[in-house]
Amino acid sequence: MSTTVTMYLDFISPYAYLAFETLPPQLAGLDVTVRYEPILFAGLLKHHGQLGPAEIASKREWTYRQVMWLAREAQVPLAMPARHPFNPLALLRLARACTVDGEVDRVTCATLFQHVWCHEGQEAEDVARLEALIQKLQPMRAITDAQVKQSLIDATQAAIDLGVFGVPTFAVHDRLFWGQDSLPMLRQYLQGDAWFKTDRQQVASVAQGVRRSIGGA
Repeated sequence: MSTTVTMYLDFISPYAYLAFETLPPQLAGLDVTVRYEPILFAGLLKHHGQLGPAEIASKREWTYRQVMWLAREAQVPLAMPARHPFNPLALLRLARACTVDGEVDRVTCATLFQHVWCHEGQEAEDVARLEALIQKLQPMRAITDAQVKQSLIDATQAAIDLGVFGVPTFAVHDRLFWGQDSLPMLRQYLQGDAWFKTDRQQVASVAQGVRRSIGGA
C-alpha cells in the first residue's frame, strides 16, 4: 500500500520551490503518493511569533545567496523575482481555486512556483501576470470566492495544529520533516531505517534549558 506524504508549501519560499523540484528524484523507487498543501507561511510565523528569513537583513542576504547556490548544485532553474518577500495570497488562493475536492495537483503547483522563481526581475504580484496565470490555469472558482479564502485559512490552521512551523514541511505518518535539506532524512525514514525507532526517545531525554522572551537577550 502506497505511503502518503503531505508537502506543506508556500510559493513565497525559495526553499519550498527547491524542495518541490528535487522531491521526485529523492523519492525515486519508493511506493509513495505525494499530496501538495499550499498554506500561508506568514500565518505560521504569526502563530509562533517569528520573523521570516527575508525580514532579517543579514539573513535575507544569506538566504538569497544560499538558494541560488543550492539551485546551481541541483541544476534547478532559479531566477530571483523583482521583489521579495511579497504577498503570496493571490497565488495561494489561485492554487486552491483550481481544485474541486481540495487536492492541489503537482502541475498547478509547478506553474505557480515557476511564476515566481523562473522569471528574473518580474513582479510576482503583477496584476497583468496574475491575470495571465488565471487564464492559463482556468480555476474552478474565483480567487475571491469566500470558500476559496476559507480553505486556505483552514489548511493553514490545520498545519499549525499538526505542529508545522515552517515551509517546506513534509508530513508522513505522525512525523514532520522540515526544510529542503530534510529530504535525505525523509527518504531514509520511508526506507524503514532502524534509526527512527529510537530518535524520539533520545530527543525526549534532553531537558528544556533557558527560555527567552521574543526580542530578549
